[in-house]
Amino acid sequence: MFKFITSKPLWVNILTGLLILILMIFIFISMLDWITAHGKYEKVPAVTGQNIDAAKVMLLNKGFNVEVSDSVYDNSVGGLAVVRQSPDADAMVKHGRTIYLTINRASAPQVEMPNLVGFSIRSAQMYLQTLGLKMGDTTYKPDIARNAVLQQLYNGNDVKPGTKLPVGSIVSFVLGSGVGSGEIIVPDLVGLTLAQARSQLATFNVNIGSVVALDAVKDSANAFVVKQNPALYTETEPGQKTINKIRPGQVIDVYISATAPLKDSISSQTNH
Repeated sequence: MFKFITSKPLWVNILTGLLILILMIFIFISMLDWITAHGKYEKVPAVTGQNIDAAKVMLLNKGFNVEVSDSVYDNSVGGLAVVRQSPDADAMVKHGRTIYLTINRASAPQVEMPNLVGFSIRSAQMYLQTLGLKMGDTTYKPDIARNAVLQQLYNGNDVKPGTKLPVGSIVSFVLGSGVGSGEIIVPDLVGLTLAQARSQLATFNVNIGSVVALDAVKDSANAFVVKQNPALYTETEPGQKTINKIRPGQVIDVYISATAPLKDSISSQTNH
């Protein structure tokens, strides 16, 4: 074979090589359209809203490749449904093009419930929105902090900060309506534990204000109230006592101790 090539003049070999090269280029160009599917276009079907498995079958049957590129959560769409597609439906693209799909998550992601007690209602609502939570009903009860969040509720129960809630959950609020118009006699809290005092005041829509520990208290809920302000009465003159009153929404400051007060100290408490 090599003898056949070397026996020919050089110009013949060069010409033969050029002819072979031209032939190979011609064959490659002729096959290029087939390799690149030039001129073969398909209309992209609409798969938005369909389950991902059904969407894949439809696209593959049309000759497209399929890739899930992202996932989001939308509680208005079924789990694992296609939320977006790229290219869009009805676009004319080359046969074999990859269609990228964004699907809805099967279950809602969870977020931590913040502590919104004390926030204004508007600030609380904006905070919920940033977390993907929704604001539900608002109810009111007398409290000096007008339109401030007093309680945060989920499914009708208090929800503590840090509790995991699914995105889209509805959180309701109890807000302060200001000080009530009626008056009640100041409740007697001395001798009760702090937990008992809170429970009793809740029935009158009166809150605990400042809590001052007079000694080393390890468990404040079970510590005893030894003094309160306002007290049951005010002694304006020796032997002359005026019963104190309070309005719903106002607060009572308490002083607590690990030791229960003596009866004498309970009966002699005054507010100067």
